[in-house]
Amino acid sequence: MSETAGSVMLARAAMSRAAPEAQRPAGRPVRGMRRISAALAGLAASTRHELLTFDDPAASAGRAIPEPFLELAGACMRAATERACEVRRIVPRHALPHVAGTVDVPGRARLTDAIPFKMILVDRTVAAVPLDLELLYNGLLLIRDPVVVQALVRAHQTSWETGEELAGASAPPRELPPQLRPVLDALLSGLTDEAAAARLGMSPRTYSRRVGELMHALGTTSRFRAGAEAARRGWL
Repeated sequence: MSETAGSVMLARAAMSRAAPEAQRPAGRPVRGMRRISAALAGLAASTRHELLTFDDPAASAGRAIPEPFLELAGACMRAATERACEVRRIVPRHALPHVAGTVDVPGRARLTDAIPFKMILVDRTVAAVPLDLELLYNGLLLIRDPVVVQALVRAHQTSWETGEELAGASAPPRELPPQLRPVLDALLSGLTDEAAAARLGMSPRTYSRRVGELMHALGTTSRFRAGAEAARRGWL
């Protein structure tokens, strides 16, 4: 078994058990948009020294997640990033279109073939992991158990050591790539992703990927702002 796989298994095993000495759960589940938003805001406000993340910005593309939540989550992460002295972000290679051009953001980022789960870890004292391991919007586990937190730190460190430094990534294009014009039109038409994919003769997965490429081209992660940004650039 590889060191990376071993660290991930250790982290998952630690998250799934209670700390026997304290006789309490290793984490507290948080559900509901308001409570999740409050938990993310609390993490951002408590950040002082270090922020470690496993992040997949492409995971929310094509999902029915309210724009206000996406905006708030993004604002919380930016606030935490600005407050931390050390920031280490690990993203999967397929999400490169969503992070290219952000190398000037404080901290460092590395690419890996995949991430084991989405995670926010603050000052090696508290972590947030999605209950489904993918989307914080679906609920998160707020973890303070020292053993579990240390296991998560170790899993992150192992992935960091084997990751590829994100450097020299291309900035968003100044002109709309021709293949993305139909995607922009479909997005602005208000169609569901399923209907848009069918209209364009794409699979839902391909359409979701193209939407991610469009968001990168627009320099935003918000569909709500896509139209305004496209208009500002003269792409409409």
